[in-house]
Amino acid sequence: MSTQSHGCDVMIIGAGAAGLSLALQLADQHSIFLVAKGPLRDGASLYAQGGVAAVLTDKDSIDAHLMDTLEAGAGLCDETVVRHVVEQGRHCIRWLIDQGVDFTRHPGPPYSGDFGSYHLNREGGHAHRRIIHAADATGRAIVQTLEQRVRLHPRIRVLDYHNAVDLITAERHLPGSDMANRCLGGYLFDRKHGRVITVRAAHTVLATGGASKAYLYTSNPDVATGDGIAMAWRAGCRVGNLEFIQFHPTCLYHPQAKSFLLSEALRGEGAVLKRPDGHRFMPDHDERGELAPRDVVARAIDSEMKQHGLDFVLLDISHKPPEFTRTHFPTLVARCLEYGFDLTTAAVPVVPAAHYTCGGIVTDLNAQTDLPGLYAIGECAYTGLHGANRLASNSLLECLVFAQACARHIDQSPAETSQRNSTAVLPPWDESQVTDSDEEVVVSHNWDELRRFMWDYVGIVRTTKRLQRAAHRVALLQAEIDEYYGNFRVTNDLL
Repeated sequence: MSTQSHGCDVMIIGAGAAGLSLALQLADQHSIFLVAKGPLRDGASLYAQGGVAAVLTDKDSIDAHLMDTLEAGAGLCDETVVRHVVEQGRHCIRWLIDQGVDFTRHPGPPYSGDFGSYHLNREGGHAHRRIIHAADATGRAIVQTLEQRVRLHPRIRVLDYHNAVDLITAERHLPGSDMANRCLGGYLFDRKHGRVITVRAAHTVLATGGASKAYLYTSNPDVATGDGIAMAWRAGCRVGNLEFIQFHPTCLYHPQAKSFLLSEALRGEGAVLKRPDGHRFMPDHDERGELAPRDVVARAIDSEMKQHGLDFVLLDISHKPPEFTRTHFPTLVARCLEYGFDLTTAAVPVVPAAHYTCGGIVTDLNAQTDLPGLYAIGECAYTGLHGANRLASNSLLECLVFAQACARHIDQSPAETSQRNSTAVLPPWDESQVTDSDEEVVVSHNWDELRRFMWDYVGIVRTTKRLQRAAHRVALLQAEIDEYYGNFRVTNDLL
């Protein structure tokens, strides 16, 4: 492995909705490195089905969206942050439309107002229809549109198939210098060439997503391993609310249906949850039924499965006309058919799965972390918006709002500060004391062990005894992995 050094104005680690949005908003004034662990679009944003929550009609209001978010967050949201985010909704949707995102139009008479021609869904926890969407594949429409624009921009350099290894800080990597502690860039593992490169950046932004792949059953893609949160913590940043992992209530139960969730919007359009004996159980748990927030529905399903010894429950929208379901949910209907289920004619088996990291790296309204020069946006950040539970479709909104805020703050940063940071001489990655591993199986076994005990002991419903068992196993794994990391060259799986 050889080490190379590169420099840019802004390094953005993560290329989902947050990272892509930020890159486009900064690139006219700054040189950008956009880092993706796999292919550019391979993050959780791509799989977002429901849409973006925003107040777009006169039947809705900022206060209503605010109250729905606060209630879903179980009293642990920051009300100032919530109001700020929901007030930016219209502007962010307009920006996406201007970029070319083709949201679904309303089939009937238009609503009043600027966005009246667009169809809006309603999802659990929302008092009104306010979810603007692109059929049932909104994340894909947003990511593909923004990716096309990113690839055409001359000042954005895409570094795909690069894993972030660690952040570079003045305190840890330039001991004895007179520079105040700040983030100066990072080390990246170039998977294509098997080498670690050093990137010097005036500003570094973590847009690395959540950590739900730490669970055995999850709706997230393989890249959602919490890297950015861990790197920021190691660099001295605060993290918050990491105990609040949202479990999506309805992932398809099938051995080959890896990470495939059935959108919240199905229940918004009338789908109901039943036991295999046909009993509709959600009204037994909450007066809002299937439109209760995700944490309520997930706990209800978990309770029913444990009480009745079930492997799954059923999600049923077969009482709706087949053409309605095919029109509103073409992707879901097609994917279910691949696994032998016809969503239009019969109920399908579902289970909860780890879905969203509500906590993360503590940031302010400018997306700044505790470490100067380092920002965090999207699911890896803890902004105060979500509290103990995220309201459906607020995640893409948060990505857009804080990408905008981050871009504005970087644009306003003093030029001399950026110049000094971008010219600092950084130490290369040191692998003089390590060798190639001949025991990769150890890493895969540790990974499997972690995901299984997280599911068994740190799941939807937790107890002190289960958490103590998990903590004990984490300590053992930590010692093993630290020893392994200290002796062998980095690989994708090791990271």
